[in-house]
Amino acid sequence: MSDEFPDRLSVDPNSPYYNAEILQRDVGIRFKGIEKTNVEEYCISEGWVRVTAGNAKDRYGNPLTIKVHGPVEPYFRDKK
Repeated sequence: MSDEFPDRLSVDPNSPYYNAEILQRDVGIRFKGIEKTNVEEYCISEGWVRVTAGNAKDRYGNPLTIKVHGPVEPYFRDKK
């Protein structure tokens, strides 16, 4: 496995951008220079992250999310 990140990654197993191999390596996200722990999905080229909106759920029980634009920096937490 290389240290390259996909342009877009999601933690939702139903998403076409879900990648279990990469997520097992403990991916961290810095958004606008701040560590974010509630990121559901990101896109590096378009510069956005989708974060959970509190404890709100949609009618299917999935967390509601908000798309926020800015610089996205994914990294592996297991790398020193």
